[in-house]
Amino acid sequence: MIQASSYFKEAEGRGLVSASTRTFSKFTRCRSFASRAASSLQQECFDTVRSVEENAEIDWDKLGFGLVPTDYMYVMRCSNGVKFSSGVLNPYGNIELSPSSGVLNYGQGLFEGLKAYRKEGSSGFLLFRPEENALRMKMGAERMCMPSPSVDQFIHAVKETVLANKRWVPPQGKGSLYIRPLLIGSGPILGLAPAPDYMFMVYAAPVGTYFKEGLAPINLVIDDTVHRATPGGTGGVKTITNYAPVLKAQAQAKSKGFTDVLYLDSVNKKYLEEASSCNIFILKGNVISTPATMGTILPGITRKSIIEIARDHGYQVEERLVPVEELIDADEVFCTGTAVVVAPVSSITYQGQRFQYKTGAETVSQKLYKMLTAIQMGLEEDKKSWTVEID
Repeated sequence: MIQASSYFKEAEGRGLVSASTRTFSKFTRCRSFASRAASSLQQECFDTVRSVEENAEIDWDKLGFGLVPTDYMYVMRCSNGVKFSSGVLNPYGNIELSPSSGVLNYGQGLFEGLKAYRKEGSSGFLLFRPEENALRMKMGAERMCMPSPSVDQFIHAVKETVLANKRWVPPQGKGSLYIRPLLIGSGPILGLAPAPDYMFMVYAAPVGTYFKEGLAPINLVIDDTVHRATPGGTGGVKTITNYAPVLKAQAQAKSKGFTDVLYLDSVNKKYLEEASSCNIFILKGNVISTPATMGTILPGITRKSIIEIARDHGYQVEERLVPVEELIDADEVFCTGTAVVVAPVSSITYQGQRFQYKTGAETVSQKLYKMLTAIQMGLEEDKKSWTVEID
């Protein structure tokens, strides 16, 4: 049985949710719902669960970037060599895996991250460029020898997850619903080989700002002894195996008062790559430079969007090798990512030297942040057709 109530007790203990938000557990007899053509009985039960509490009782002002469990997750399965077909919505909770599953033994897994925003003045929600996440997962799946959901299946699963958990979407300006699609080798395998079976899941959690500083400028440190990725590896795809190796460097940086680590290339140890979970940009005059994605840097969707917005507004954007020395006299530095959106960098420390940068309301990074989030939240006309509305 899926143990969902324990997750809610944990969140309740953190002061984020009230005891009444756990009433959904009374309805866990409605264990799954067809994602395309639910029976009338299933649909009636599903509507009942959603109508019991249309709005989650949560202190949105205390919302950070931590796990606040929601009601439902989407699950779809297939075997190796077979395409994914249809999935179901299950109550959010634990999943069962063989000890010899491919993801546990060999790290055969991918994840994505995107957000849903509550649309102002309506009951609808907005997704930002979900097809880009779907395409990136397909690219990653090919690299990791995994079947992948189609773009349509991916977007359908995300929409279903948002609608099933719509009471957890924060009010506009208070945060967003962070959506985490996962693709894992769930089948058992002993020898090194692709898993025989695969699971695609989507779950969600309401979130505020990613860094503990909130929207305040962050401070980075360059660790030139640790490298996030190597040429020929998997740095350019969003595999789960990219993230645990940076935890030690990140923990050491935080113990010294830094927010995160900025990594250099592993060959020359002189070119900027990215931080632990976000891309990096530097500004000098009217020129915005960012490291080119050549297999060791994740091609971020926020990165791609900021590049386009900046060019539309007259900035010269260069995707190239960026030597670490260019940090010395940069005017601004900022990071981008789904979780962080656009995070201004106050300082970067390298080999004992601390370089500081302009921050504040009038900076280019803040202007780009406002332009991007206005599109994401539906506050300005989406002339690029980047948003997808869910009703």
